[in-house]
Amino acid sequence: MAFYQQQPFFNPRIPFSGPIQGGLQDGKSIIISGRVLPGANRFHVNLQCGSHSGADVALHFNPRFESTGYVVNNTYQNRNWGSEERKYESPFPQGQTFTLQILVAQDAYKISTNGKYFMDYKHRIPYTRVDTIAVEGMVELNSVAFQNPAPYLPPQPAFPGYIQPHAGFQPQFAVPPGCGFQPVYAVPPGCGVPAYPSAPSYSVPYKAVINGGLQPGKNIVIHGVINPNASRINFNLCYGSGIAFHYNPRFDEMVVVRNTKQMESWGSEERSGGMPFQRGQPFQVTISCNPHHYNVFVNGKQAHTYKHRYARLRDIDILEVCGDLQLTLVQA
Repeated sequence: MAFYQQQPFFNPRIPFSGPIQGGLQDGKSIIISGRVLPGANRFHVNLQCGSHSGADVALHFNPRFESTGYVVNNTYQNRNWGSEERKYESPFPQGQTFTLQILVAQDAYKISTNGKYFMDYKHRIPYTRVDTIAVEGMVELNSVAFQNPAPYLPPQPAFPGYIQPHAGFQPQFAVPPGCGFQPVYAVPPGCGVPAYPSAPSYSVPYKAVINGGLQPGKNIVIHGVINPNASRINFNLCYGSGIAFHYNPRFDEMVVVRNTKQMESWGSEERSGGMPFQRGQPFQVTISCNPHHYNVFVNGKQAHTYKHRYARLRDIDILEVCGDLQLTLVQA
């Protein structure tokens, strides 16, 4: 059974508290992107059982920047803090952007920082009680996003190269070796392949099925970080052998090019509008399909509009992402 996919919170103010619609389930992920303020002393992310003052806190994730940086994890229950679990490592430098990913597993929260496994925190309160996320301290947020467990899909004879996804992973295509579209899993160093994946991970180039194709009202959500020396990135919505919508930020030209490729030929480029992306910065892109056009939102603000040149929307069933970026979340 597929769960409703909650829309992200964009640019929320600190302190922030928001509902987790449907609560937590095994395989669900929460992805937080933002920036630690220069000179910060600490901040925290709480997974709470309610939004009221004094609510139980199932996970308190608390980076501190006093002398040598470290992270404190704890649980607050019945108005008392439990025993602290500390890791003397500072995954988020002051003044720098970051991505924090919390994956719910049966036995623990599996925490990744900037795309790398960081630690596990074993459940002290059943995760099914958690319904609120709260962030406070010397930090600013770009987005708080949610990824539900991937629904079970039996193998499809029509897609002989299809790989059955693990819980929490988006489907990808199997391709000939060397083509780059291979799924990569975040694994604790030295642990081999865990029985349960530590966090969703997206290799670039990335390719995914859009189940049922596009239709008016369908949103494609992509989160990631632009490489510091980025030249170009591509987001393609594809059908058969064509590209219905090519969205191409070019940092070497400081322009976003939009186009369509039909019958092996590119159409006329659209180049108007600004460049809403920055090298080295996190981003959130939402491509919203409307009856006659696409709306593209970047970091919560509308950036571009593109009229459909290929109108058979349900034929558009592949998302491709490639170029100079890292991916942290894809909802296709």
